[in-house]
Amino acid sequence: MRGPGRWWRRQSKPEKVETYTRWSFHSFAVVEFVTIGIMAVPVGVWPGAVLLLTVAVHVGVCFVTVSRALDWTRGRRPQPVRLLWTLAAVTSAVGLSAMGIADGGPDRESVDAAAGGTFGAVIVIGTGIIALGVRGRRRVFAIPAAFAAGSFVVAFTRGAPVGESLFASTMVLFGGGILAFTAVVSVWLLNIVYELDEARETRARLAVAEERLRFGRDLHDVMGRNLAVIALKSELAVQLAQRDRPEAVAQMVEVQRLAQESQREVREVVRGYREADLASELAGAQGVLTAAGIDCTVGGATAAGLPVAVQSALGWVVREAATNVLRHGDARRCAVRLRMSEGRVVLSVENDGVTEAGGGPSGSSGSSGSGIAGLRERLAEIDGTLEAGPAGKGLFRLTAEIPLPSVPARSESVAVVRTVSEVTP
Repeated sequence: MRGPGRWWRRQSKPEKVETYTRWSFHSFAVVEFVTIGIMAVPVGVWPGAVLLLTVAVHVGVCFVTVSRALDWTRGRRPQPVRLLWTLAAVTSAVGLSAMGIADGGPDRESVDAAAGGTFGAVIVIGTGIIALGVRGRRRVFAIPAAFAAGSFVVAFTRGAPVGESLFASTMVLFGGGILAFTAVVSVWLLNIVYELDEARETRARLAVAEERLRFGRDLHDVMGRNLAVIALKSELAVQLAQRDRPEAVAQMVEVQRLAQESQREVREVVRGYREADLASELAGAQGVLTAAGIDCTVGGATAAGLPVAVQSALGWVVREAATNVLRHGDARRCAVRLRMSEGRVVLSVENDGVTEAGGGPSGSSGSSGSGIAGLRERLAEIDGTLEAGPAGKGLFRLTAEIPLPSVPARSESVAVVRTVSEVTP
């Protein structure tokens, strides 16, 4: 059983819903065959065998129709129009064959009951499966209406009274209508699940695009003015140098200073987007994940009082982890916890929805992801460490640890500053 279980866990939510829908309609055909097989026992050997053979053909066509119709629903193949007409013809032929067996077989009530049950089951289930491959409410509900009308004609021509014929056609209309409605609702729900999944992926891509735009705006704000001043001062220095004016040296020194300042500011933008705030990142990650239908909890210590560099690095860890939870895996729960432990601050992000083949959402295949590598480099600058990997069945955990400055050392430095300030006149 490990094989099917592993395959099921690797499926995304939309794929699981599609598999459930597909096999639900397959099961209707299986129930039809089993039910008619039970009813065919009293009919006799040869009539029962013929009846089961015709029903088996109908079940096979139903299986193929379900698969092709759902593939058409997802846009993987064209609409199976010929197959739908084939199923309608086979459904009618099997129903008429059941009535023929009742007319030509032994004159027993059990034979009539088996033939009538076969006729009703085949017509009703065939109607519901044909509705999978049709769009439009009028067309869908025209299918059970047409089979109901045909049932009335068959019953009336076999000598049944008008009342019994109307009752038979009404039962076919009622049963076929319910299955047709079920088919319409199933396809509608399946499409909604896929659209929601696509919307979540789009939201993740938009978040990445928004981050890039923010980076572009910050880079423009930092470099735009400085580059304009550098261009003007360089042009002025060239003109002064051509006139052998000593002011050209001062202008070039200013150009050098501006270039160094621009380099420093660009490095700050690239490294931290002007410092990420940990509290804001925690609140933002919780809001985004909750909006995506993921139960996100944030607990533990507060970010207040942590050094700016530590908050910035951990804020980037939260941002990267939340983005990967959205973009990878099939998470339903995410827990973020911040705690202080023996002079170190520890941030852990744990989520479920991990496939055995693909690593985890937070890490996107463990340590090989570029996002994880970037976080490790960022944390290494402040002596921090990052671990990412499986944390149990279907779980993935990302843990960042950063050492905090010791309190005595900080108090001692403050005391030294005070002493120097008192001695200095």
